[in-house]
Amino acid sequence: MNSQNNNTHLRATSGAAGIFNGLRERIVNGDYNFNERLPSERDLALKFAVARGTVRAALEQLEQAGLVVRKFGSGTFVSYNTNPTQEDIAEETSPLELIETRLAIEPHIVKLVVSNANNREIRKLKESLEKAMLSRRNPNDFSKADEEFHLTLAHCSQNPLLIWIYQRINDIRSHTQWSHRKNNILTSNKIDLYNKQHEALLDAIKRRDAEGASNIMTAHLIQAKKDLLGPG
Repeated sequence: MNSQNNNTHLRATSGAAGIFNGLRERIVNGDYNFNERLPSERDLALKFAVARGTVRAALEQLEQAGLVVRKFGSGTFVSYNTNPTQEDIAEETSPLELIETRLAIEPHIVKLVVSNANNREIRKLKESLEKAMLSRRNPNDFSKADEEFHLTLAHCSQNPLLIWIYQRINDIRSHTQWSHRKNNILTSNKIDLYNKQHEALLDAIKRRDAEGASNIMTAHLIQAKKDLLGPG
């Protein structure tokens, strides 16, 4: 009876979709850990009593789902991480992905700032902006002041979760992978442009213009994205 049940189970999971679902479940449940190597195609084919091509198709589906990464000559490794550390995220996040994340969050943050910020908080924004404007010839100083300005915006939203999220964004912004790009992008002219955009943003916040502030932030981040990608 047990043998018959086992054979039925193998037949039920022997197609590429079934193998995909079975391996996916084990990965998500933590039976296979982050960065762990999966059994070889040959071993999986023997386990599921299928051709290696069927296993290969299932592994391709897992890779497309972002659960594994296949390294030529080394095997297939779990890329799904149930408990990623800050360092994991910083290493895996590209500068472009970070800008895209900011585009998804910051235009809404400034709408909340318009609604929630009091005069004392707006003065803090002005002080942060003044620091950035004094740093036009020093990319490192400007970058720190810019991070402070955007984090102050998050605090002015008065939303604890958004503040926490933006603190994580700033942690990634300060990661070493950015240092190589900073000096190339942050010329004095570019810093002047960013500061003008910041000034316009602060002015819209003072006027309590939520849509205007959101549009300025969107334009600011789109400009940063273009600068990041370079010409072409």
